[in-house]
Amino acid sequence: MAYTTSDFRRGLKIEWEGKPYEVIDFQHSKVAQGQATVRTRLRDLTTGRVFEVNFRSGEKFEKPDLQEKEIQYLYREGDRFVFMDLEDYDQIYVTEAEVGEAAKFLVENLQVKVLYYKGRVIGIELPKTVELKVVHTEPGIKGDTVSAVTKPATLETGAVIQVPLFVKEGDVIKVDTRTGEYLERAS
Repeated sequence: MAYTTSDFRRGLKIEWEGKPYEVIDFQHSKVAQGQATVRTRLRDLTTGRVFEVNFRSGEKFEKPDLQEKEIQYLYREGDRFVFMDLEDYDQIYVTEAEVGEAAKFLVENLQVKVLYYKGRVIGIELPKTVELKVVHTEPGIKGDTVSAVTKPATLETGAVIQVPLFVKEGDVIKVDTRTGEYLERAS
């Protein structure tokens, strides 16, 4: 199945120059006496790089050979992460490069989605929020609560994020995996 520029919408995945891309944003434009173009922001699904490119109106693109699967994170073994396929219980080994920034929020037994391109893992998609335990943070100082003051906190995964002063060691907090920001204390 082929797509054209008129099919563009946010989140559409296309194959262009032999690689898979996701359309982040697009805008149709027409100049006088010229051919219509589509200004597009694309994310390279293999590297995560975002860039802008202009296409001629009506240009065709193939649908990429992408497959998504639900898997569960088990443990880390050196520079590889071990996951389990939830359908057939096979173990999947994923390198640090393929996991990318998601490694900061991976905890044992967390269910994630893995994205395959032509049978090869190209990325991990985390849930929007995760609950993580604070393993180290400095105690808050009384009187510093006039404004939204934050302090660094190290989480059980090794990630360091900014948290409010009232958060202490041992607290379990919710973290937005897309931005790496503190959301709230978990109940």
